[in-house]
Amino acid sequence: MRKLQPGDAAPDFIFQTPWSGPQRFHETAAGKPSLLLFLRYLGCPVCQMEMARLKAGIHLFEAEQAGVFVVLQSMPETVAASANEADWPFTIVCDPEGDIFSRYGVAPGGLRYLHPAGMAAAIKATVKGFRHGRFEGKETQLPAVFGIDPKHRIISLYYGRHPADIPSPENMAAMLPTR
Repeated sequence: MRKLQPGDAAPDFIFQTPWSGPQRFHETAAGKPSLLLFLRYLGCPVCQMEMARLKAGIHLFEAEQAGVFVVLQSMPETVAASANEADWPFTIVCDPEGDIFSRYGVAPGGLRYLHPAGMAAAIKATVKGFRHGRFEGKETQLPAVFGIDPKHRIISLYYGRHPADIPSPENMAAMLPTR
């Protein structure tokens, strides 16, 4: 699986949210900067914690008029059964087959899944009240973040080294193109 590089064209894809039919990424991004955050699945407590952290920092992306897309390995029905569209100020992209993960070179981590920082994040998420839900996709999936310009070019990216290696909302906002 080839990892993408800054300057590469952001692969287009057709996706579904839990609350809408098929959409094309490049059309939905509609000529604005975009952030793609790849997480495991909605039932993952660390992913729930990171989505809550992103939600709290969404103003950073709104200030840049950027589209924010969170790609999960979850089925649309799984997400729709446990969340409302109004709960999330970003687009949840369901990729249960992992096709979008593959297009962006976001691979599972094998033994890196057992990294101590990942275990610490799982404990932190549980203490904060995030509970494990349904297992979906590849359990060892690693995260990644892509900053994409309005012309669909990747300008910055970050491939996580372990399941909890996810930049802060501030660092993700800094990955967007400057005006």
